[in-house]
This record gives sequence, structure tokens and C-alpha cells, in this order.
Amino acid sequence: MINIASITLKPGMEIGEDVFNYKNELLVAAGTILEDSHIKKIVRHSVMSVVIKEAIDYATTRFERVRLSEGFKKFDAVYSEYLLYYKELMVDFVTKGIPFPVDHLMDIYHAITPYAQSGELLLDYLYHMLPSEDNMTHAHCLNSALIAGVFAKWLNLSQEDTEILIKCGFFYDIGKLKLPNDLIWKSEKLTELEFTQIKTHTLTGFDLLKELDLNPHIINATLMHHERCDGSGYPSRLRGDKIDRFAKYIAIIDTYEAMTSSRMYRQSYHPFQIIAGFEKAGFIIYEETILRPILSHIAASQVGNNIRLSDGRVAEVVLINQKYLSRPLLRSPEGLIDLSTEQQLQIEAIY
Repeated sequence: MINIASITLKPGMEIGEDVFNYKNELLVAAGTILEDSHIKKIVRHSVMSVVIKEAIDYATTRFERVRLSEGFKKFDAVYSEYLLYYKELMVDFVTKGIPFPVDHLMDIYHAITPYAQSGELLLDYLYHMLPSEDNMTHAHCLNSALIAGVFAKWLNLSQEDTEILIKCGFFYDIGKLKLPNDLIWKSEKLTELEFTQIKTHTLTGFDLLKELDLNPHIINATLMHHERCDGSGYPSRLRGDKIDRFAKYIAIIDTYEAMTSSRMYRQSYHPFQIIAGFEKAGFIIYEETILRPILSHIAASQVGNNIRLSDGRVAEVVLINQKYLSRPLLRSPEGLIDLSTEQQLQIEAIY
């Protein structure tokens, strides 16, 4: 709701709070849809300002409330401007070989991040972004760089390592810019041949960057971000300590970003679905000492939010279960619900 000057009132606006005159007599009740007669009455009684409802007050979902918030609108405007700048830099480099100072990427990072007051809010804003189809690959990389800064803080990385990880986020998927867009974002299941072609992006990215004056971790992350700790990844089926530490960070960031972003063929996963996906096999294929604190922070950020369960009930997240991060303790009108013991129930949506 917003407080506006009475002289700017227009028919069709909805009153957000009761309007009284100087004698404390009710002039217009909250919820009234203004007509000319109401406006004349308010002005006649010399009421200086009135609270009216805004679009956000009519939002029924968390998605609507976030996207209609003033904070998100400012973030979105700055993000969109720098996404185009980032895209221009990368396309010119990949297609024309035009180099650019790597510090320009950090300038992009520092221009966007002040528009979210916390790491949790930054992730929330990114979760509600809707990039256009022709910008999806670049948005994926820009988002990964922004996410890298949040995760680095959660992992207590040094300032130097934080900057390296952010730069890894900007560069690691550069090889995909050499692939057809319709292949990268194909909604149907990839054929074996198509998947083989997709997997070339790690080697292609490595070839693009190997001669540049970059920190070796950035080049390694580009090559190794699809390697997995159990040896199931590609291109070299590396295991454990054979994988660069920054590639392990990026592997988690890459998967997280993919799950939190909307696609033409599916909606983005909500935080508890993301945590459940990582819990299912994540502590085998990802480095547990890196992954667990990240998941703990994501889960903790949901305390206080309302969720809808698979049986239709709405409840509030009140406590995170540290053994089963994706299955918190909830409070409903009927009482407490412990999802760690109610395995038949699923969280379908977050409000």
C-alpha cells in the first residue's frame, strides 16, 4: 500500500486504510473502490493524504509479490542492462576474438549486487527472473557468477578465492556459446549423439581460455565443472582430489542455477525440491564439505515461509531438520507436521 496526496486520487483506486476527518469521523472505509463522490468528500474535508492499494497488494502468489516489489524492479532493471553488456563482451570474444579486461566482469558483478541487500535476497531475485530465450545461456553464466559470490560468503572463502570463484562463474560455460542454442535448450530428451555434442563444451571452453592470462583455477573449472567426485563425470572421469577445488564449487553452482531457473519445458524447482535433489545423490557426486553448508543456508532461508503440501494443507516452516534438510518441521492450524516422519507428504509450493 502507498500513501498518496488526496489531490492525486482517481476513480477506480481502492482505499487501503479507513479515512477519517479531523473529528475522527469515518469518511471512506478501507476496501472502498473510489468514485468521484468519494474523492470530492475527502477533498472537502481537507484530508491531505490517503492510503491506497497497489498492484502488489492484489498478488496471490510469492512469485507475483516478489516481481511486483520495488526492490525487485530496481534489481531487474540493472541486471537487464548489465546482462546485455556481458553478452556483448562474451559474443565479441568468442566469435571475433576481441579481448576484454577481465576486471570488466568484476565491474558487472559489483554494479548488480548492491541492489540486493543480502545473499538470500539476491538468490530470491534470481529465482524470479525470466530471461528471454535468446539470452538464456548468458543469463545462466551471469547468474552463476552472482551465485558464486553468495556461496563464497557462506563457505567463508578468502577475498582472493571469492574473486576467483566469481570469475569462474562468468567463464566456465563459455564453450556452450559455440553450440547451437536449440541444442543447448532442447526440451525433449537428448539423443546419445546430441549429448556427446553437448559434452564438448568443456573442452571447447578450455581451448578458448587456455592461452589467456587467467588464474589456472578458472581454466580448470571450465574444463572440469562436469567431473564428479565418484568418477561419473566428464570429460576425463576424474575422482576426488584430482578435480580442481574451484571446479567442485562450480559443479554445485551450475546444478543449483539450472534447477532454480525457469525453462520452456518446466517450472523452476522450489528450494526444498532443490535440496532434495542434491540430498538424493549429492553427497556422493559432489564434495560434501562444500555442499552441506550451502544446503543448510538455503534451507534456513525458508524458515517463516508458508508452503502448500501435497494433501492441500498450508503450513509454515518453523524449524529445519539438519539430518533431512529438505523435510522441515511445519506448523499448520491442526498442529505440528514433521516431514521427516511423514514421508508420504511433499512440499508442492512456497508462498
